[in-house]
Amino acid sequence: MASFVHTETPESHPGVARFEAVLASAGQIRRNFDGSRSLATLMLAAMVSALVVVADQLIDTWADGHLLTAWIALWLVGFCALALLADTAKQSSKRVMARLNAWSHRIAKGRADARLMALARQDPRIMAEIGAAQSRATQLGE
Repeated sequence: MASFVHTETPESHPGVARFEAVLASAGQIRRNFDGSRSLATLMLAAMVSALVVVADQLIDTWADGHLLTAWIALWLVGFCALALLADTAKQSSKRVMARLNAWSHRIAKGRADARLMALARQDPRIMAEIGAAQSRATQLGE
């Protein structure tokens, strides 16, 4: 009498499944990354540090024996600058990021057009397609 052993084998390796989950979450993090937030933080830090340096120079001239008062005034300037300049830094960084994105899209489009034209110079079929598309565009009034 013959007996057969049936073992249940998983369809995927647990280590591979974990690695695929890590890759998927890393991809999600990359898609959710907003460069304007980083730029806003950097701009805000630069503006606040500039104001703190100016305030330090001004306070240093009149705070001869009042070191604690000067220290409190300096921190007050720093926190007020954080509160007042945060929205401005965020808006300006969003504008900068939008301009940089538009610029990079223009550059990418120009490169793609140059590659297509280089390819069209070598292949007459592609050149015929480009000519047909241009004639359709002129007929439609674009």
